[in-house]
Amino acid sequence: MGDAQSIDDLHHRHMDRAIDLALKGARVAHPNPMVGCVIVRGRDTIIGQGWHDGPGTDHAEMVALKDAGEAARGAIAYVTLEPCNHTGRTGPCVDALIEAGVADVIYAMDDPNPVASGGGDRLRAAGISVRSGVLEDRARHINRAWLSYVQQKRPYVVGKTAMTLDGRIATAGGESQWITSAESRKAGHFLRADAGAIIVGANTVIADDPSLTARLGDDVSYPLRVVLDTTARTSPGAKVYERTGNVARGSALLATTNAAPADRLAAFAEMGVETLILSEDDNGRPDPGELLAALYTREIVSVLVEGGGVVLGSFFDADLIDEIDMFAAPKLFGGGKPAFGGNGVHALADADRFAFMQLAQTGPDFHFHGIRQSLATPAWRDANTSEAR
Repeated sequence: MGDAQSIDDLHHRHMDRAIDLALKGARVAHPNPMVGCVIVRGRDTIIGQGWHDGPGTDHAEMVALKDAGEAARGAIAYVTLEPCNHTGRTGPCVDALIEAGVADVIYAMDDPNPVASGGGDRLRAAGISVRSGVLEDRARHINRAWLSYVQQKRPYVVGKTAMTLDGRIATAGGESQWITSAESRKAGHFLRADAGAIIVGANTVIADDPSLTARLGDDVSYPLRVVLDTTARTSPGAKVYERTGNVARGSALLATTNAAPADRLAAFAEMGVETLILSEDDNGRPDPGELLAALYTREIVSVLVEGGGVVLGSFFDADLIDEIDMFAAPKLFGGGKPAFGGNGVHALADADRFAFMQLAQTGPDFHFHGIRQSLATPAWRDANTSEAR
């Protein structure tokens, strides 16, 4: 029994390393999952390792096999995701593992994508020992956005708000900059950098004129910037619509409805801003579910909904928020604009949609992080408890 336990500990340690490697693909792997791989000889000698660095680049298994070279023959491969069994931008990883002559493949979780799944069966048919489910919970946690994208066929939605303790995002006079601290704003930029698109409403653009770029030190990244604007009343010259020299990095999208006047749409077209006409929801605003469906076709894996209150409320009412970060400054407005508009819940039981944890304070502010109850796995709780410390 002790020996079996020591072997399990060994498998966990190597898979932990593979998961750490997978995280090196954060912000570059999408729309693919983050994947890491470690090749081990004997019980404890790492001879190759790698991670997936983005579409069109080698998968983690290929990188690790190249690192190991001929020494991979007879070795054990630890992979965070079932090796793929199809030809996409690159060839099947199962073929590479079989050709390399590895003796065992241990992976954390099955591939939910029917196009790529079946790798485990192919490996077994080739005479390779296969084991799955090692540290599956942690592997699923780091790829929760991608898993939702594949299974729900829509982007994973993260909500974010910066508010007072009484849940206000602007004073009665309309002032909103800045409610929270510089530390909270920095944390918000990390959330932007993790997202494939950032969604705001017309009121936010008119009141704050944000650029919606992600600024981490000297590095600036450009998620797709989406403005929900029912009648196209925002200015085509707003910062959010500015294009950089690299159009792919500086792209923005006006998501509007048929209520937008033709002359307003023409003004946006003249400025080179792409428009997307959506159906109206029950409140006469652009339908958030239809927007997510359109972003899914663009291979946007995750979105950050920054608000304001009308937009966050519409996503909340449609039950489309999967995860949320709430930054609360120790201030009281007593009135003004709420962080969440919309209809809200009618029964107290419906208010338990999310599991919440308070993370470490960001400067003077309180940071609450929530996730759908169904996604609040032990790995999520461990990660957030660690952050809180």
